[in-house]
Amino acid sequence: MANKIPRVSVREQDARQRATNFEEVCYGYNAEEARLEASRCLNCKNPRCVAACPVNINIPAFIGKVNDGDFAAAASIIAEDSSLPSICGRVCPQETQCEGSCILGIKGEPVAIGKLERFVGDWSLENGGKSAVQADANGHKVAIIGSGPSGLACASDLAKMGYDVTVFEALHKLGGVLVYGIPEFRLPKEKIVAREIASLRDLGVKFETDVVVGRTITIDSLMEDEGFDAVFIGSGAGLPRFMGIEGENLNGVVSANEFLTRANLMRAFAEEYDTPIYVGKRVVVVGGGNVAMDAVRTAKRLGADAVIVYRRSEAELPARVEEVHHAKEEGIVFKMLTNPVRVLGDDKGWVRGITCVEMTLGEPDESGRRSPVVKPDSEFDVECDVVIMALGTSPNPLLKQTTAGLDTDRRGCIVASESGATSRQGVFAGGDAVTGAATVILAMGAGRKAAKAIDEYIKAKR
Repeated sequence: MANKIPRVSVREQDARQRATNFEEVCYGYNAEEARLEASRCLNCKNPRCVAACPVNINIPAFIGKVNDGDFAAAASIIAEDSSLPSICGRVCPQETQCEGSCILGIKGEPVAIGKLERFVGDWSLENGGKSAVQADANGHKVAIIGSGPSGLACASDLAKMGYDVTVFEALHKLGGVLVYGIPEFRLPKEKIVAREIASLRDLGVKFETDVVVGRTITIDSLMEDEGFDAVFIGSGAGLPRFMGIEGENLNGVVSANEFLTRANLMRAFAEEYDTPIYVGKRVVVVGGGNVAMDAVRTAKRLGADAVIVYRRSEAELPARVEEVHHAKEEGIVFKMLTNPVRVLGDDKGWVRGITCVEMTLGEPDESGRRSPVVKPDSEFDVECDVVIMALGTSPNPLLKQTTAGLDTDRRGCIVASESGATSRQGVFAGGDAVTGAATVILAMGAGRKAAKAIDEYIKAKR
């Protein structure tokens, strides 16, 4: 029976070795391992995994082709619904989505859907696999703001429909959070991200970098002067949040966004790049999400003792279980039920530590997690040279300020319907710009929904 086969383990770098380099942690499956893991799939008549996938990939179908050894067919099936399989296979939280719904997971280990998707995506990149069939050009232009996952997914689907698509990116490199936010050891940039984007160029998608929409050009001018029939905003959420505590303006306090951008986009970890980045002897990262894990593991690789400070218990950590596991293997220290109340500085204005309080957990809050409550008389100090705040992000207000009729909510997120339609006619939005910081696959799902809505909108205008 297929469900009696144990889940195939994935080969990884040794923890002690990888904690000193930026090479990819997980090696992934080879063809033999992929076929063995694929043979575990029960090919359910009612595949719950498909419903749990934000882009609704036909998971049993592609896994069935992997089992048969027909990797090209598997790639074609995935391409019908996802333009970034090598990326999603690496960074998506499959354990709470497709794999979390796999029936084999009820009494054992679910099928390693993410690792199989990664295998197929990588095989396709190495062997010249093609995307889904592209329609003839229809003569209509769509502008995409941002080259992150939502923008790339929207651009891909629209290009396949025959639209003339141009993606405008504020930075000098394409990829958005895939390039500036996620470390090399989780997502190789040249090997994976650049090649996935190249596949979109093959579809006819055009890219313009160093274009800050709202400064270099506006949404109004794109539609009124440049002849774009619709605009999709996939600009993400890159504005960092801070705690507002004493000492937060000291030298050595940085946002996770800045820290990771220096390390990833500006490649501060590489000797041939002259990018300044300071970690000192000890770094404390405040937060418990995936960004916090990326920051603390990066700091470790840059040579610092690295500590996570999180105000809830490990059970409430929002980061992926796999990332927490990897961090622990690499020697990251976790101080749970701990919250900073001030940053301590020396007489030269540099960080020398943080004062924290111990927490206990009370009743659940709006998120469903138990609310942290300060334990009386529990202050203690933690010595460190750098404090990295990984507390979430919100969208940059620039587009709201420069676009007539574009509504945002109290968090600064763009107000959009389920389909991505905004208050401004012809303007659609999705991903972190709408929801606040979330996952790559949810952003992709939003981009795909918006592409469908944009197609319907333009057709209705004809």
